[in-house]
Amino acid sequence: MEIVKKLNDQLLQINSEKSGKCILDIEVYKNIALTYSKIENSIAVLSDMQHNKSYVYTSGIISELGLSFTENPVVIDSIWEEEILKKIHPDDKLKKYIHELRFFQLLESLKNEERADYSVLSRMRIKDKDDNYRFIQHRMFYFYSEFNKKLRFALCLYNIALDQSKVLPSEFLIINSEKGNIVVEDKLNYKNILSKRELEILKLIGEGFTSKEIADFLSISVNTVSRHRQNILIKLNVKNSVKAVVDSKPN
Repeated sequence: MEIVKKLNDQLLQINSEKSGKCILDIEVYKNIALTYSKIENSIAVLSDMQHNKSYVYTSGIISELGLSFTENPVVIDSIWEEEILKKIHPDDKLKKYIHELRFFQLLESLKNEERADYSVLSRMRIKDKDDNYRFIQHRMFYFYSEFNKKLRFALCLYNIALDQSKVLPSEFLIINSEKGNIVVEDKLNYKNILSKRELEILKLIGEGFTSKEIADFLSISVNTVSRHRQNILIKLNVKNSVKAVVDSKPN
């Protein structure tokens, strides 16, 4: 998936040797994740950008979601909690990645002392133990180092949403907790901008398919796909496909 590769590259490259080593005490942040998992009965995932590792702290929620974590924490050699991510509805997972890249780009534009005021708050669909989709509340916090001013840890929290109404859609917010307001409200609905076919193609672009693969999948010519791709860029006023996926304006 093109958007995942871009996000992964940006998150990990910031902790290269050129940026200087971050000496934050990881045990402090592990304890924060463990505490959240206990007091909120949530799944807490602490991702370490400097070492490309994650620590997953679990609670009783894992049985409801049909997850097979047997240790606490589970240590993963990646910043992505794939066993959880693969259960998220494909549309919501793509939107999650897009939103996290937008969140990262926002925080990178701020002063270090301002970054702690912002977090992600999302409502997404995930398969439970019975293979049915349920809504979860997902929150994400970034921790920047005061030593090299770079992102070191991401903390993701997963809870079963109290409101399971299908009337309410998935949503992806960036909030400022100090001011108590929503900075970005993105339901990623482009129906007033793009045609149905263009929406299909934009979704497939975000999932990493080539023009030829898209043409084969939709039973149209490569030239037709190229024409649709060009129309998408023009309508969304962006320069390339990644920006079309990341920077598209919501309704």
